[in-house]
Order: sequence, then structure tokens, then C-alpha cells
Amino acid sequence: MPKIFEWQGYRFYFYSNEGNPREPVHIHVRKGRDTAKFWIRPEISVAYNRGFSSNVLSQLIAVIEARAEEIERQWHDFFST
Repeated sequence: MPKIFEWQGYRFYFYSNEGNPREPVHIHVRKGRDTAKFWIRPEISVAYNRGFSSNVLSQLIAVIEARAEEIERQWHDFFST
């Protein structure tokens, strides 16, 4: 489970096996028992949410938007795409 970065106790990561065929670029976020998945393209959007409030989701989207290039770069580096 490659960790991309942490922010205020939230862990941003993806799984080393992201499906076959591989899903499009996305990021998982976890803090405690709460977890969510966000698509990166065509725009940042919530794929699923288990436990985060709408306010927290908005904050996470802002963080992901600010770091989308980094997330995509690390995804492509890890999966050699």
C-alpha cells in the first residue's frame, strides 16, 4: 500500500493492486476508521465515502486538487505507465 503523503493525520495512499484491468488514477484517504476514495480525472470527485463528514470531504478535495500532479506522477511511477 504505497503511501503518497500525510496531511493533518489523514493518510493518502493507493493499493499496489488496483484491479485488472487497472482502475483510472485515484487516491484513497484514511483517518482512523473513516475512509474514502477520490477519482482524480476528469475532475476530483468522491468515488465512495465511509465516515467522513461533508466538511471534511471538502477539505480533502482541496488538498487533493492542490497535490493532484504529485498524486498522478507517483501513480504513473509506481505502475510504470
